[in-house]
Amino acid sequence: MKIDPPLWQQEAAALATGASVFVALWAEPADDAAVVHLATRPHGSGAISVLSLVTEGGHFPSIARHHPGAILMERALCDLHGLAADDTPDPRPWLDHSAAYEFKPALGPGIHQIPVGPVHAGIIEPGHFRFSVNGETVVRLEVRLGYTHKATLGLMRDQTIGHAARLAGRISGDSTVAYAFAFARAAEQALGIAAPPRAAALRGVMAELERLANHFGDIGAICNDGGFPLMHALTAGLRERVLRLCAACFGHRLMMDIIIPGGVARDLSADNAALLRAGLPDLLAQWRRLFELYEKTASLQDRVATTGRLDPAIAQRLGCGGYVGRASGQDFDARRDAPYPPYDTGRFVVPCRTGGDVDARLRIRMAELDQSAALIDNLLATLPHGALQTALPTPAGPTTGHALIEGFRGDIFAHVRLHNDMVEDAMLRDPSWFFWPALETAIAGNIVADFPLCNKSFNPSYSGCDL
Repeated sequence: MKIDPPLWQQEAAALATGASVFVALWAEPADDAAVVHLATRPHGSGAISVLSLVTEGGHFPSIARHHPGAILMERALCDLHGLAADDTPDPRPWLDHSAAYEFKPALGPGIHQIPVGPVHAGIIEPGHFRFSVNGETVVRLEVRLGYTHKATLGLMRDQTIGHAARLAGRISGDSTVAYAFAFARAAEQALGIAAPPRAAALRGVMAELERLANHFGDIGAICNDGGFPLMHALTAGLRERVLRLCAACFGHRLMMDIIIPGGVARDLSADNAALLRAGLPDLLAQWRRLFELYEKTASLQDRVATTGRLDPAIAQRLGCGGYVGRASGQDFDARRDAPYPPYDTGRFVVPCRTGGDVDARLRIRMAELDQSAALIDNLLATLPHGALQTALPTPAGPTTGHALIEGFRGDIFAHVRLHNDMVEDAMLRDPSWFFWPALETAIAGNIVADFPLCNKSFNPSYSGCDL
């Protein structure tokens, strides 16, 4: 819906009061004047509204001035499209590395800086962390990203729906299923179609398998950074078993390119469905023994309890979802609150805690392991027969669609505008846009040695924000 600047600012004020929740901010280039889009949802609801504002002279009223969760996206808009947010609290570049970067100052006696990255000791994505510290205590952390910028959204423009879907699945590789799911749902809404029931159920199975694999990996990596490598080794084995099940059942360890607009590209045989249903209980039985080990290891509990606490009020202001938000009292899960097939036929309890520390973020993941396994078993037990794909029609004119999908990190937003069978514009928003500023907040007051532990407990995606 196109609106004028006063209504745009009115919506920004609603974000400031908490009546609305910020979802995404992006721009669509045009020959005459670019259009800026703002996606929001009511607090406690998953119903997305998209508001559009035609910019004047490359300027638009700042959303971040009222809602800090929009700061990074406003900075990205300036880099990608040359659009300036008036009165923005932070006009610095986000993706553009053409000039020296001005970090925020931290003043006071004894304060010094520790630069880390973008090249790291581990096999991880590149990012620069600038610590301002006093002794061993972190006074300020500032994250500098953009090293994996690959113009994915620009590459989607003027491409077929199928080609754009493949690009969507490569925005953040560990969430390839969730991204493909989100893009497919947005494209299907734009085309006025729905995936067949069997395809919808298989999408849910793959999404929960992706959640299992990533949660096993995260739990082990967090414990490893807490000085307990045994847990890392054992959960790595569980993750590997999930990935091998994925490869056996869907032909790819990460299940890349299986979810497509209109349905799925590969079926699940009865034998493979039985293989999944037989394998998951044993995985969970082994996990429960590891959970007891986690509970009884006092040295590990000392590292994770009260470390890197994210206050629930700050989590709400920044718009954090997923395990970060739910560990800090933000009770939102797109599968429940914006239900979509196959999650729209039943209700399930969403784990939520208020501690906001590393331990809370771990325990949210741990609770979701049992939940995901139960969902997979239920979906396979009731797997309908039928077609795998719905044919994609050619729309008569320009159409738009959007979707909100719960990935393993949190809710992923997708928006697509189609003309004929081509993509004219697309936006995919990772939950990590809100995790990075939350991490900067949570590490303050902790010691430098606890940063790897805090960082892994958030596990934000670099690539998902570099686009």
